[in-house]
Amino acid sequence: MSSASGRKITEKLSGDALSASTGRDWDAWFALLDAWQATDRTHAEIARHLVETHGVPGWHAQSITVGYEQERGMREVGQSSEGDWQVSVSKTVNAPPERVTEAFTDAALRRRWLPAGELTVRTHRPATSVTADWDGGASRISVYLTPKGPEKTQVGLGHTKLADADAVEAYKTFWKDRLTALKTLLES
Repeated sequence: MSSASGRKITEKLSGDALSASTGRDWDAWFALLDAWQATDRTHAEIARHLVETHGVPGWHAQSITVGYEQERGMREVGQSSEGDWQVSVSKTVNAPPERVTEAFTDAALRRRWLPAGELTVRTHRPATSVTADWDGGASRISVYLTPKGPEKTQVGLGHTKLADADAVEAYKTFWKDRLTALKTLLES
């Protein structure tokens, strides 16, 4: 989707859906935030302003804030409000969450779907989450497991502390491929 300025708004939320949920579309929110001089404010200040002054629910306030920051050049896609780079991907697999946890924590099983890279598990909560250092701690991954039934799990993986936008693109492709390999392994 594009705004009046012609720049691509990177949020996945359409202007119609945003308007239906908040009473304003992207352009209207951007104009309101421009009038408030939001480019001189922090991410937290913008989101808080949307919630407290305009009654925007939290999730929508975050979406509007990120969309505004990207549209106004305050951050790029894949860049957090603190300036670091990160990527997230997800995949639903037909396996219980305990088995998915094991696929990350058991080194022999992990090598069957994740042969490249150095992953060192930091913490894990069986059937819930795994955090790990990647490549000696240069970056970090967080895995969150959401049961979708007794034998189905949504795997959400976030990779943070990436070097730049190029790393975001490379790891997005990498993790999509690796989660597909994980799905194949666990469903065979």
